Amino acid sequence: QVQLVESGGGLVQTGGSLRLSCAASRLTFSSYAMGWFRQAPGKEREFVAAISRSGGNTYYAHSVKGRFTISRDNAKNTVYLQMNSLEPEDTAVYYCAASALSQVVVPTRAALYPSWGQGTQVTVSS
Repeated sequence: QVQLVESGGGLVQTGGSLRLSCAASRLTFSSYAMGWFRQAPGKEREFVAAISRSGGNTYYAHSVKGRFTISRDNAKNTVYLQMNSLEPEDTAVYYCAASALSQVVVPTRAALYPSWGQGTQVTVSS
């Protein structure tokens, strides 16, 4: 089955930056839209950003728009999340997810993603 492995998480101070990576395998990567979600302690998993199969379309949660950038390299089977101007409220486990649905170009709902990585912890200190 599809395998997704996130990396790049860590501890950073407020205002700092991190770049998350998600390496995908056992799939035709360019046939999948990719998304990033996050889950903070005691909260539900929430959408962060998504990118279409070609990378030509992206969508962001309002809380991260202008600070985060999602991108992908289909030659490397990898999706990235560049996170700038990090805030303590961004502290969470970040998950990447893959969706092969053809009807939705940039899925934003978790239910539309059948494949998930194990997550990487991002902690922003104040």
